[in-house]
Amino acid sequence: MQAALEVTARYCSRELDQYGQCVAAKPESWHRDCHHLKMSIARCTSSHPIIRQIRQACAEPFEAFEKCLRLNEAAVGNCAEHMRRFLQCAEQVQPPSSPTTGEVKEAHSIVALSLHNSLHFLV
Repeated sequence: MQAALEVTARYCSRELDQYGQCVAAKPESWHRDCHHLKMSIARCTSSHPIIRQIRQACAEPFEAFEKCLRLNEAAVGNCAEHMRRFLQCAEQVQPPSSPTTGEVKEAHSIVALSLHNSLHFLV
């Protein structure tokens, strides 16, 4: 988890910090009031090719996970199976070029940490 934190901090720390502060400051309305900051994280991570590939290949399980979070704001633990399916899909994605094993693990860590942070902020 420490490596994932370092990778995310390197690429999108400002965006993650702003989103986290917004969610913490607005527990009743974060999903509406912080949406623009969530989108800034998405734009930041989307700039990385492996992340783009994961999002494309795993769009369906990711959308199901996000829908579950919206429907279970008070009980995000109910979405663990949706998260597991998305992460399982992400682990199967092979990038078009031949990145190092470290780059692939790094991308998976970014995705996993983003999901973990989403769940953490919701609890």
